[in-house]
Amino acid sequence: MFKETKKSMQWGEDTLTLETGKVARQADGSVIATLGETTVMANVTFAKQAKEGQDFFPLTVHYQEKYYAAGKVPGGFFKREARPTEKETLTARLIDRPIRPLFVPGFKNEVLVMCTVLSHDLVNDPDIVAMIAASAALTVSGVPFMGPIAGCRVGYEDGEYVLNPDVEDMHDLRNNPDQRLDLVVAGTRDAVMMVESEAYELTEDEMLGAVTFAHEQIQPVVDLIVSLAEDAAKEPFDFQPPDYADLYETVKGLGEDKMRAAYAISDKQERTSAVAAVKEEIKGQLSEEQLADANLGSAIKKLESVVLRSDVVKNKRRIDGRALDQVRPIVSETGVLPRTHGSSLFTRGETQAMVVTTLGTGDDEQIIDALHGNYRSNFLLHYNFPPYSVGEAGRVGPPGRREIGHGKLAWRALQAVLPAATDFPYTIRVVSEITESNGSSSMASVCGGSLSMMDAGVPLKAPVAGVAMGLVLEDDGDWAVLTDILGDEDHLGDMDFKVAGTEAGITSLQMDIKVAGITPEIMKQALAQAKDGRMHILGEMGKALSEAGEFSVHAPRIETMQIPTDKIREVIGSGGKVIREIVEVSGAKVDINDEGIVKIASPNGEAIQKAYDMIHSIVAEPEEGKVYKGKVVKIVDFGAFVNFFGKRDGLVHVSQIENRRLNHPSDVLKEGQEVWVKLLGFDDRGKVRLAMKMVDQETGEELSKEKKQEEAAD
Repeated sequence: MFKETKKSMQWGEDTLTLETGKVARQADGSVIATLGETTVMANVTFAKQAKEGQDFFPLTVHYQEKYYAAGKVPGGFFKREARPTEKETLTARLIDRPIRPLFVPGFKNEVLVMCTVLSHDLVNDPDIVAMIAASAALTVSGVPFMGPIAGCRVGYEDGEYVLNPDVEDMHDLRNNPDQRLDLVVAGTRDAVMMVESEAYELTEDEMLGAVTFAHEQIQPVVDLIVSLAEDAAKEPFDFQPPDYADLYETVKGLGEDKMRAAYAISDKQERTSAVAAVKEEIKGQLSEEQLADANLGSAIKKLESVVLRSDVVKNKRRIDGRALDQVRPIVSETGVLPRTHGSSLFTRGETQAMVVTTLGTGDDEQIIDALHGNYRSNFLLHYNFPPYSVGEAGRVGPPGRREIGHGKLAWRALQAVLPAATDFPYTIRVVSEITESNGSSSMASVCGGSLSMMDAGVPLKAPVAGVAMGLVLEDDGDWAVLTDILGDEDHLGDMDFKVAGTEAGITSLQMDIKVAGITPEIMKQALAQAKDGRMHILGEMGKALSEAGEFSVHAPRIETMQIPTDKIREVIGSGGKVIREIVEVSGAKVDINDEGIVKIASPNGEAIQKAYDMIHSIVAEPEEGKVYKGKVVKIVDFGAFVNFFGKRDGLVHVSQIENRRLNHPSDVLKEGQEVWVKLLGFDDRGKVRLAMKMVDQETGEELSKEKKQEEAAD
C-alpha cells in the first residue's frame, strides 16, 4: 500500500532521519524529518500553471507548532492553536528566505510549503528540523527548485563552535555568560544563502568562522536529501523559463538612456516619479501585443537592474552619488517627546525612526507560552512600518511578518548590552515608529533604540549601531559591496547584509542572498566594510548622548529588598490579604518571587518608602534596647498593650509608663494614642516587655540618666 523511502545519518550527537511515501501522499512532496525525538512534517503543493497576468512569484511558507508535540494543552480560552505565535512567524520567514531565490527564474506558479511540528524532545529546536524537511519535500516534489538546502544552528562556548546546541542552552542567552552566540545558517552544497544570529560582541573573524563552520556541517545533510530524492523524487515539472529577450531589447532601446537619467536623481520621491514616468513612456511606444505580454514587467525590471548595477560595478557610482563605502548624513536627537520615559529621533538620509522607551514593573513582563515551556521576558521591542513612511496610502492592520521579523532583528541586536535584571529590575518596552523609509529601517531602529533607552536612564553596557550592506555581483565575476544601502539598491541588488554591534563587537548579523550564494572573500569584505560604517554611526550617535539620561519623573522607581523565604507567607498573608493592604495603604506596586526578592515600584518615592517600611516591619525582628513608635491598643489594670512593630504587640507595665506612681494607666494613656517605647526584652514565656518612661515622648529620644532623675524628682 505504501512506497516508503527512508534515509538516516548521524549528525552531531543525534540521528537525522528523512522519510517519505507514507503520509500525505496527495501532496506534491511530503517529508517527515526527525532529529533525536523532534519530528516535523513538511508538505509541498504547487499550482500547475500560473495565474494569468501575474508578475510575481507567490510562495507561501507556514510553520505550525502543535502543542501536543510537547505533551501540552494550549493556553487561552479556546484551548487550541490559533493565530501564529512570534516564534512560528519568525521560523516561517527563516525557511522562506533561503528557498525563495532557488526557484527557477520566471517560475510564477503558486507554491505552498507547510511545516508542522509533530513531536518535540525539548532538546532539538524544531525550526532547524523544519527547514531540512521543507527542503527535502521541495526536492522530491518535482517543482523547479534548484536546491536542496540545509540549515543548522551554531553556538559559541569557550572559544569552540557547537553544532545544534540544546534548546535550553540557547534560551535567555543574556543571562548565560558562557554561551555567546545563537546563529542559524542555511545554504546549498556550494554557498551560504541565509544567516540569522544573536551574538554577544563577537569579532568579525569569530562570526565569519561560525558561518564557515555551519556551512561545513550542513554538507552531509544536503547529501542525505539528494540521496532521498534519487530514490523517491517525482518527475520534474515541465517548466521552461520564458524567453523575453526580444521584448527586453525593445524595452532597452526605448528607455535605457532615460532610465539612467531618472536613476541619477538623488531625491527618492523625485526619482520614483521619474522612473514611473519612464516606464509609462516605454509602454506608450509598445504594440498591443507587447503590452499584453506577461513578461513585460520582468523586462522593465531587468532594465532597471542593469542600469543600476552597471553604474555601481563599472563606474563605482551609486544612485545618490555616494562612494561605495559612504554612510548617508546622520542626525541623532534624544528627549524629543515630553511625557515619555525615553525617546529619540534617528535620521539617516531618507530613513527615519522615532523610537520610544517605556519602563514598567514585573507586572508588565510578557508571559510567553512556548512549546518548550512558559517563560517571562522583561525586554520587548515592537516595530511599526506605516504606509506613509514610504509615501503610500495602504491598509493599516496588525503587524505583518515583515514587521515582526524586523522587530526581532532589532531586539537581538540590543539584547547583548542590556543590564542584568538584578541591577536594573525594570521591564523595558521599546517601540520603533518608522516615519520615513529608504533603506534599512531595522538598523535605524537599532540606533534609535539604543539612544532612546539611554535617554530613559537604562544603563546599557555600550551603545549599539547597525548598518545594512548590499552586493552587486555580475555574471562576469565583478562585484561591489555597498555600505548603507538604499531601498532601490536592496530591491535590485543581490544581497541584504545587516550588521549591528558595539565598538567591541557584533551583536547581530542577518544576511539574505538573492543569487546562488557568495564567497568567503565577499563576506569578509562586507564584514570589514560594515565595521567601518558601524564605527562611523556610533560616532555620530555619540554627539547626541554621551551617557545615560536622567530618569523621567513619569517613570516608576523600583526598589528591591531581600526577605527570608520563610517570611514570604507572612508578607502575602492569607488569600493575599496582607500584601493587598500594603499596596492600598502605600500606593506602590509590590511583587515577590519565590526567592524572597521583593520589588516595590511607584513614581512616588514616599510610597516606595512606606511599602518598604511596612514589609520590613513584618519580616524583621525587633531589637532589644531599640526605641520604636507604637500605638496603644488596649489598656488594662496592670499596664497598656502597645502595637509597636508591624503586627507585634508588647506590654508596658504600669510601673514603666512614667517615673512616678500611677493609680491606673488610663490616667495618662488612652487607646489609639501614639507613644514611644523601648524594647526591654522578653520574659520567660517569650512575652515582650516595653517601657515608656526612659523615652522622651515628644522626640522619641532615649533620656539620659540625669534627665531620668530630674523627671523622677518632679
